[in-house]
Amino acid sequence: MKSYTTDWIRNVGIVGHGDTGKTQLVSSLLYTAGMTPRLGKVAEGSTTTDWDEEEIARKITINTGVAYAEWQVPGQAEKTKINLLDTPGYSTFINETKSSLIAADASLIVVDAAAGVQVVTERVWDYATEYDQPRAFLLNWMDRDLASFERALGSIEQVFGRGVVPIQLPIGAEKSFRGVVDLVTMKALIYTPDGDGKAKIEDIPADMAEQAKAAHEKLVEMVAEGEDELMQEFFEKGTLPVEDLKKGLHEEVRDKKIFPVLLSSALHNIGSDAILNFLVEIFPSPAFRGKAAGHKTPDHKGETIERKIADSEPVSLFAFKTVADPFAGRITYFKVMSGVLKNDATLQNFNRNSPERLQHIQVMQGKTATAVTDLHAGDIGAIAKLKETTTGETLGDKNAPIFYPPARIPEPSITFAVEPKTRADEDRIGVAIHKILEEDLALRFGRDPQTKEFLLSGAGQQHIEVVVAKLRKRYHVEMTLKPPKVPYRETIRGKADAEGKHKKQTGGHGQFGLCRIKMEPLPRGKGIEFVDDVFGGAIPKNWIPSVEKGVRESAERGYLAGFPVVDFRVSLYDGKYHDVDSSDMAFKIAGSLAFKEAMKQARPALLEPIMHVEVYAPDQYSGDLMGHLSGRRGKISGSESRAGSVVIKAQVPLSEMLSYANELISMTQGRGSYSMEFSHYDFLPQELAEKVIAAHKPHHAEEEGEAATA
Repeated sequence: MKSYTTDWIRNVGIVGHGDTGKTQLVSSLLYTAGMTPRLGKVAEGSTTTDWDEEEIARKITINTGVAYAEWQVPGQAEKTKINLLDTPGYSTFINETKSSLIAADASLIVVDAAAGVQVVTERVWDYATEYDQPRAFLLNWMDRDLASFERALGSIEQVFGRGVVPIQLPIGAEKSFRGVVDLVTMKALIYTPDGDGKAKIEDIPADMAEQAKAAHEKLVEMVAEGEDELMQEFFEKGTLPVEDLKKGLHEEVRDKKIFPVLLSSALHNIGSDAILNFLVEIFPSPAFRGKAAGHKTPDHKGETIERKIADSEPVSLFAFKTVADPFAGRITYFKVMSGVLKNDATLQNFNRNSPERLQHIQVMQGKTATAVTDLHAGDIGAIAKLKETTTGETLGDKNAPIFYPPARIPEPSITFAVEPKTRADEDRIGVAIHKILEEDLALRFGRDPQTKEFLLSGAGQQHIEVVVAKLRKRYHVEMTLKPPKVPYRETIRGKADAEGKHKKQTGGHGQFGLCRIKMEPLPRGKGIEFVDDVFGGAIPKNWIPSVEKGVRESAERGYLAGFPVVDFRVSLYDGKYHDVDSSDMAFKIAGSLAFKEAMKQARPALLEPIMHVEVYAPDQYSGDLMGHLSGRRGKISGSESRAGSVVIKAQVPLSEMLSYANELISMTQGRGSYSMEFSHYDFLPQELAEKVIAAHKPHHAEEEGEAATA
């Protein structure tokens, strides 16, 4: 494959709401460009960029697919390489879109011509804004029932403002959609449905001449508005020559002043060549950014460094995606931020301060790899089996260190307990989950030290279900999903003075230990304090640690419902021993008995975890969301408005948040999101505490019996 220099590369994120046809569009563009021998279809599971078995089964994009088209615009001397990033559109997997879009230089936002702007349309617009990318819209499914150019365009203009301007008009509507009027060249592009995606150029139909003239003038006016020279030419001639109009449109799109709207039917390959021409002629090359910004330190807090996006600079790469392939091992996708990457180069991973040898660099067409000898600044490539590099890390010339900032991914919003089905599954889970965590930045996995459950956290229920399915299919690890247990704690509200006596007489040596303790509550978060207040050798020093061990082990097993007892002080102040019958075990049991006796007197109570919650949603839902959180025993601590959105901050018990993710989706029609982190423990109201104790009492009694036997 030929080597493309920076000016002849385009990196385009194909983004939008789920089911708008992004994967089908990429498939049509690849077929039209001659990159695939036949037109792949989502319904048949034959597209290039949805190759994962979960994606084929569910018919949705879960992971960003990377592909490229080589396309020569009529009149240009050579081909341009267009790297296409086919991103997920469902909010559950939107973090993958955000982390991949960092490698794009422009975004094509795909919109359903029947539905118009949807929730994720706004989300991906915000991501493109965050990454400072030029944008264009594509109205897809123009051939579907209820598809409406006017209605869909109106919804885009309403949400995204006056910079939205169509550069095409549809010829035919719904099932009779067969082409577009190109408002730049003022020609009709007519397509054969299910054909090669290349248009027959004709004159504009007579019945559309007036509509096309008005739309053309509006486009020319918008383009000329930003350029004094073009405005002068427009006033003098009443129009602009095609080349000037294209040049002006390119500059206005690049400067994010105009957001063009194109049209297509991806399923029937209508409009594909015009889209490819647009991506090459109007979207910018990676060089337009001029410089890539990084930092001197890995924490991204220190001094910023700028690196020119050019072949003449020291080589540097940013790893934006990782795939854990069961056969090829770890595949790292990267963007060449500066310099030229040569095959077999040894680069420094700056984040880990270790060298990596890049043998067999390649470009990816879906899951198919093609070896290349070099990649120039701005290009996208992949490499298998790097030793240490993971997503978000920077590699480069060790004499010119730089750290490029990774995508900011929100914390997981939902947690499930996962239970291995067999002992073999439990043995395999560590390695398998580690590989999946490498490729999915939105996942968290750990073991709750109290409940001993494996906890898997992600962006939504479907996200977790997909991970469990991957574990089963890829790594043969069988898991069952359960809602996680709430990690309650127990504590005391009052003081106590108690005695623990263990006396057992059998043939030979008996067992004897007696201890007296005082118990009092401590402030939240102080844990357990044990104080030795024994005077005069009432208990010899060597047995005092045994009393403490008995107290601590009993506290760990709980008193009310089997949850650990916390935030109390025990003072051992007296006791008795026997020269022959006393032992470590006898005093450990005495300490345990004293603890249980003290708990009876000290007004035991349950504590529950309280979470700090931040909810993000459009302003219109503010009142409902605050009321809903208050109804879940939440305490609202404040709210602030940010450009049509509201951020609500609250303290809410964890037990009330377990099903919140799904309820937030339904309350805000999928437009709300939230983050949650642990804040503190507080007393659980008595009537709720009684229910928790009742639910856990039988299980606790069994555990107590086992502990006593042991």
